[in-house]
Amino acid sequence: MKPTPLARLMILFIRIYQRTFASFLGGRCRFEPTCSVYGLEAIERHGAIRGGWLTVKRISRCHPWGGCGHDPVP
Repeated sequence: MKPTPLARLMILFIRIYQRTFASFLGGRCRFEPTCSVYGLEAIERHGAIRGGWLTVKRISRCHPWGGCGHDPVP
């Protein structure tokens, strides 16, 4: 499935985050794969809307009182 322009834009933002801010912030994600890798996979697999929603849900769980461990993209 070819990514839509919106999906490509979302992927671009995630890649920019990975190459810039993530290196300064360090490894703080509580999940495997990391939230940014999860976001890329979710958007590539499910498209911009559903993949974006899965990514937002995942990021909202990534805090000290949230879950942790292996959490693959459905």
